Amino acid sequence: MALLWLRAVLMLMVFDRHIARGDFSGVHEKVRNCPIDARKAAEGTVERVCSAVDLACIWYWKEVLCLQRSAAATCLLRRHGIAAEMVVGAQQLPFKAHAWVEVGGHVVNDKPYTPEVYAVLDRC
Repeated sequence: MALLWLRAVLMLMVFDRHIARGDFSGVHEKVRNCPIDARKAAEGTVERVCSAVDLACIWYWKEVLCLQRSAAATCLLRRHGIAAEMVVGAQQLPFKAHAWVEVGGHVVNDKPYTPEVYAVLDRC
């Protein structure tokens, strides 16, 4: 678990760098091009990866945005053989944007009703 936590921190750092520069297209491209490992994922991988990312967010020295957290979780899940998608959505009034991760059409790193609150703008 410690190694997975370290990988989660490193992924947060990678995406933090993109976001700090305002390079949102770089975040999108990195997530979109992150390959899914061909190995079969072990049972409980989704929960372990999401827990490691959550823990890394707690100990990260800066506030972690949902985009950064979801991008890191998506790439880590894919590297462990899980076909994860990062979803970006928005609501009109009051305007809010949000990012979350889905596996098999189910939200894995946020509240299960998140897709009902936000209109989906993009999946990658």
